[in-house]
Amino acid sequence: MFGFFPYAKLMRIPIIVLITLQFRWLFWKKRLQHHYMPNMKISTSFLLLFCVALGIIYMSVYQPEHFFGMEYEVRVINGFSNNSSLPLVIWCISQQDGDMGGRALQEGDDFGWRLKTNIWGNSHYLCTLKWDAKRRSFDAFKISRDSKRCAPLKKCSWLVKEDGFYFSSDEVNWKKDFSWY
Repeated sequence: MFGFFPYAKLMRIPIIVLITLQFRWLFWKKRLQHHYMPNMKISTSFLLLFCVALGIIYMSVYQPEHFFGMEYEVRVINGFSNNSSLPLVIWCISQQDGDMGGRALQEGDDFGWRLKTNIWGNSHYLCTLKWDAKRRSFDAFKISRDSKRCAPLKKCSWLVKEDGFYFSSDEVNWKKDFSWY
């Protein structure tokens, strides 16, 4: 008889009182669950929406370049010293702008464009250059690589010479990045 209420015998509480309390607890428990469970789902949804809104506000205030995109200037310059009559042919494409077309650059000429990074952080511009029998494709702008090294002036410049491709973010200090082959 005391198996359901193991401490009833020790406390000398009448069984009828314990049974009554048990049934009242079950009644209120069911009523509370029925009344507050839908509200808990609403509260959870509200909390999730609040956290997302807070994240968007944080990104727009403290990291606007990821949210609104940063603007960069990219330039490819024909730096051949003795180009003769052969132009440097350049053709560029991107995920954002598609086919940007081709150009024939004479000695000292350049091909440049402005770009704005996207929210996904995958801005990528690929160019193919051809001069005489040499041909090379390279990433003129890749956000994962260039966001830091083009950072101060938001300028990425490439100087193409006979011995390779040189990079600069200020067009004063050039550093060889890679060769034709």
